[in-house]
This record gives sequence, C-alpha cells and structure tokens, in this order.
Amino acid sequence: MRQIIIIGSGPAGYTAAIYAARANLAPLLIASSVEAGGELMKTTEVENYPGFVDGIQGPELMLAMQAQAERFGTEIILDDVVKLELEGDVKRVTLGNGDVHEALAVIFATGSAYRKLGLKDEERMSGHGVSWCATCDGFFFRQKTIAVVGGGDSAMEEATFLTKFADKVYVIHRKDSLRASKTMQDRAFANPKIEFLWNQEVAHIYGDELVTGIGLVDTTDGTERTLDLSGLFIAIGADPRTHLVHGQLDLTDEGTIAVDGRSSRTNIPGVFAAGDVIDPTYRQAVTAAGSGTVAALDAEHYLAALPHDVLARADSQPATV
Repeated sequence: MRQIIIIGSGPAGYTAAIYAARANLAPLLIASSVEAGGELMKTTEVENYPGFVDGIQGPELMLAMQAQAERFGTEIILDDVVKLELEGDVKRVTLGNGDVHEALAVIFATGSAYRKLGLKDEERMSGHGVSWCATCDGFFFRQKTIAVVGGGDSAMEEATFLTKFADKVYVIHRKDSLRASKTMQDRAFANPKIEFLWNQEVAHIYGDELVTGIGLVDTTDGTERTLDLSGLFIAIGADPRTHLVHGQLDLTDEGTIAVDGRSSRTNIPGVFAAGDVIDPTYRQAVTAAGSGTVAALDAEHYLAALPHDVLARADSQPATV
C-alpha cells in the first residue's frame, strides 16, 4: 500500500508529485493513457510561465515537470482510473487494466476540458490560430483581426482582454442576446475594437499552417458567409473532470470539487484536490502548479498526523492488489 496516489498529470499533478516525492512519500502518479501531461500538451508557445525568458513549448514544459517528478522518486503509470473508493483509512484506485492500487491519501488533479465547437479542423488548428485561452495566447495576435465565440461572461472577458493586442475583435454568438452579466456586456459594447455578429455559428475553420478565416452560418435563415481573420478564440465554457468522484466528493455550484477555504481538503479525510478541478475562474498553469503544492503539503500534514500503526501499513514499494 502506498502513502499517496496522485491522479492527474498536468501542472497540478506533477507539482504535487515533486513536493510529495521530496518529502519521501514515494508517490504513485496515474497519468492517463491518452492525455498524459494535460491540456498543455496541446499548446505550442508558453510565454507566461515564470522562469522561461524566451518561452517554452507546452509539451516541453510538461515533459520537464515529469522528469523532475521522476528524479525525486515518483512512479508514473500511463493508464486511466476507472473507479475510486475513497471512504475509510485506505483509498482504492482501480485502473483500466484491472490493477487496484491502495493508498492512505489521494490527490485528485484531473483538470478540466475546454468545451469545443466540434468542427473537423478545430483540433488540427489548435495552437495555429485556434485557442481556448486569451491570457495564454493573446500576445501572439498583435495588430491582427480575430474572433471570440461565446455569449457568457468568459467570452466578454476574453474579447475585452484581446483588444489590448488585436486591432479588431469580433464576438460571434448564435443568438441575438447575451447571457453575460450586464456589467460585462456594457464593457464589451463600449469597446470600439469589438464588433458583435449576432445569430451566427462557426461552421468551418480555414487555413493550412495558420488560421486565415472562418465560415459562418446564420442561425435564422441558413445563409453562409466567410470572415477573414488570423485567430479564433473559443469561449463557450469548460467542464471540470469530476465524473470519477460524483457521489463521493462534494461539488460546488460551478461543478468543481469543493475544498475547505484556501486548502485542498475535500469532505473526505485523506482526499485532496488541486488545479483546474477546483478552480472555475483562473485555469492557468501557474495557478494549477501552486494548487498542487498546497495539496502535497496538506497531504503530508495529514499523513504525519495519522496513528503510527496506520501509517506503518504503507510500504514505499507496494505491489498492486
């Protein structure tokens, strides 16, 4: 049995693993079979992560985090968690290959997934003009014409932020009114760089190496048009990956895992959460990494307070069940 298992391999999971490993907790990290490294594995240039003057490629950053975690003794498994049993002193984690791992503490850091439009070229052009994060990628669109898809607060915030860089920002919405708060709407309406395209849906994304334009369909009469632009920001929401803990961990109204104040403690003793799975607001690599630090420290303190006979049940090199 392990002292600690970490589920998730984004900045939160790897940072938690680095701290836990350096505390001699011999963590096991379940990294996923197909999404190891999280959303940054789909990102090209990362210029806002501290310490990299000239920026760094997203996959390069995540591989460096992985190597750092392994350097201190983290064991990493590339498989998917299919079942969690979190109640009681011993937590059980079942993987897709049938193996069951046990631990005294679990850090849940599975992140969130940006909602997508479902277009054929969406993934192909990701990092080449299509983005889900204005604060991550807005800098690359100085003096360009770009568009934001969405009608909520996040879309208005993204569009307003992007006017710091772009010459023109279209806001594309499939209805004739927004669901964003009045304050956010008023701010966007008052910005001379923002133009609203009502009753429009993105049907195509054009471009070979970089986005050159999009195809729009009018939702009222079905007419089509082409819009030339250099970037498309999709701001239709994100969903925290919490399906494994439904019915076990308390969730917030936003669907994220509820934690105690600024800690990572969930409603179940010995279970901690970190990163985007608890953060409906910021969703940045650096905030996720900080959250992973908090989770590792909270878990270390939890384990240190366990009775000696319970803690003695954990082995630094356990076999699977």
